[in-house]
Amino acid sequence: MRSPRTMISVGAAIVSLALVLAGCSSGDDSGAGSETGTLKLWHYESANGAMGKAWDKAIEVFKTEHPGVTVEFERKAFEQIQQNASMILASDQAPDLMEYNKGNATAGLLSSKGLLTDLSDEAASRGWDKALSPSLQTTARYDEKGVMGSGNWYGIPNYGEYVMVYYNKALFKQYGVAVPKTLDEMTAAMDTFVAKKVTPLGMAGAEYPAGQLYYELALSKADRSFVDNYQLYKGSVDFKADPLKYGADTFRDWVQKGYISKQSASLKAEDMGTAFIAGKTPMIVSGSWWYGRFASEIKKFDWGTFLFPGNKLNAGSSGNLWVVPEQSKNKKLAYDFIDITMRPEVQTIMANNGGVPVKADLAQVTDPKNKELIANFDAITKSDGLAFYPDWPVPGYYDVLVAGGQSLINGSKNPDQVLADLGKAYDQGVQEIKNG
Repeated sequence: MRSPRTMISVGAAIVSLALVLAGCSSGDDSGAGSETGTLKLWHYESANGAMGKAWDKAIEVFKTEHPGVTVEFERKAFEQIQQNASMILASDQAPDLMEYNKGNATAGLLSSKGLLTDLSDEAASRGWDKALSPSLQTTARYDEKGVMGSGNWYGIPNYGEYVMVYYNKALFKQYGVAVPKTLDEMTAAMDTFVAKKVTPLGMAGAEYPAGQLYYELALSKADRSFVDNYQLYKGSVDFKADPLKYGADTFRDWVQKGYISKQSASLKAEDMGTAFIAGKTPMIVSGSWWYGRFASEIKKFDWGTFLFPGNKLNAGSSGNLWVVPEQSKNKKLAYDFIDITMRPEVQTIMANNGGVPVKADLAQVTDPKNKELIANFDAITKSDGLAFYPDWPVPGYYDVLVAGGQSLINGSKNPDQVLADLGKAYDQGVQEIKNG
């Protein structure tokens, strides 16, 4: 979820589908340095974010190495791509290269429809398969039914991401709260804030944050077999039992105790993030995609991060994928651009701006916070602690999760009812995938 996990800066326009489909470019697939034509590139990273800055550098390098090629770059909104990808990629207006969300419900679905180019040969010949650890490869490969973890390569990630707790150090100091190391310490810290009439945890019920918190709470009681069953269909999933029941019950309990505002049901992730930037919120539970933006925009107080207390499993994965639409007119140019984004010079820019690169020169990372961010991700991957995201298992599940999160916040449904809705949509989706 972000899977709307990468963020557009405030004021980015949501362009209509008509504009999305506007314009079509063609080009030549001849050798590097001699090409002419156009590379049509779309992504949805903010200009001041880590990936946006790194990929701006990649565009600069690409232009230098391909002087006869014009780069037509368009920054899209995440939801714009999320909602219209199948329609866009089935048309002759598809870009040559696009950032797209990973997982069964997104990249997996498009690959099973034949809308994405098989990148397996390029991954082998260009060494991408060696640059990415097995856990990061999970989201790059999909079988014929669009289930991640095996099969051909349909996307290439060049960064990682994971969910953590961001906290306002000034507010923690003001109210005498220590950084929690266990879930019990986390609830005690939130009790302290509530006693001072401060809502401790920022939230956004209208988009992904609520679902991610529910999942983090469930993961506090989960093991790898649960993740394999839930995400990869290796076994059955019981929505009436822990860990999912614990996740929903505890989420609702946190709302009732005042840890989460009931008014947050209608808020979007941007609202949650800007409130934290403004210094109004002690904590938010969200992803590393915010890190670069917070580093750039927070000037009036010190802030930090910690892993969700006590969890051995955390929501996270490779970052979003570079995908090459099957309708791409310049596939060779697209492959060349992907390759540039994997280079240490581009990866190090990402690292120094709050990103989580897969192949940076860490000796060139200067900021202690950035080193901590990358070190925490390395620790998670080395312990097999990436649990992917709660909306990934089946197509359309993101909307079901958002609705469930809103219900838990506003109290329109109790946890058992929400879990019943989630279970029904999950079971139906899994059956549809298994039946082809």
